[in-house]
Formats: sequence, structure tokens, C-alpha cells
Amino acid sequence: MKIELRFFASLREALACSQEILIVPEPIKTIADLRSFLRQRGSAWANALAEGKPIRCALNHQMVDFQTNLEEGAEVAFFPPVTGG
Repeated sequence: MKIELRFFASLREALACSQEILIVPEPIKTIADLRSFLRQRGSAWANALAEGKPIRCALNHQMVDFQTNLEEGAEVAFFPPVTGG
């Protein structure tokens, strides 16, 4: 399955990556699976996407939880929580 990844704010800075096209291996079905897979890329990825870190995600511009299933051609965005004032 082919998806587009997008990273915003502090995640973009930590990963030195704002977007990429990724061919997702067969066993990866959910955004949680994807997050776990991406952490295997190295220490910057493991730290930025660590389990328990407050990260939000969106699938095709809709906020979703990490148990959401991936879809062919989807855009998956990761970003830190946003606060306002």
C-alpha cells in the first residue's frame, strides 16, 4: 500500500522531514502499526514518535485515533498537540 506521510511543527524539525511517499509493508494495517514501524528507522524517529508522547494524527485531513485503518493512497499526518491562548 502506498501512502503519503506528512510531519508538522516539532516533529518535522526532529525528523528533518516534512513529507514523503511510503510503500507500507503488508503487516501494517493501522496508524499505530505505522508509528511503530517508523520508530524502527533510528534514534531520531524512535524519540520523536515514542510511545506515550502526545502526538496527534490525521487521515486525509480528518482527525483520527491511532487504531484507524490505513487506506491505499491516503495522506497520514503526524503533529504535536496544539494549544491556544
